Amino acid sequence: MADIAEKTLVATGRRKQSVARVRLTDGEKGIFVNGEDCDVYFKRDDLRMIIRQPLEAARMLDRFRFEINVTGGGVAGQAGAVRHGISRALTLYDETLRPILRKGGFLTRDPREKERKKFGRKGARRSFQYTKR
Repeated sequence: MADIAEKTLVATGRRKQSVARVRLTDGEKGIFVNGEDCDVYFKRDDLRMIIRQPLEAARMLDRFRFEINVTGGGVAGQAGAVRHGISRALTLYDETLRPILRKGGFLTRDPREKERKKFGRKGARRSFQYTKR
């Protein structure tokens, strides 16, 4: 295990258009997202559950302080980015957690991005409605 008393571990998590910068420190416990408590920032229970999944898998739920700055995307993408960043920070702290987090799929970056709109179409793939006239 890393000697974390004097330093802060920094990791980055991504999902869709969201980017989360995670700072893991030992001390006061809690998860703070953009200066607010996690439960205040993410109002839906399923998003709070997603964020806590890697901590529950590693059995380190109330052990660290996480200060997270997340930008871009929507709330669901931001929650996925936070989960990815927390998982990466935990592996920096203790490399023996990597197989546990890998098995849960928390270290894999979800590569799905929004497909760009094509010309001559209504969206990425949807055509305009056909009329015979």
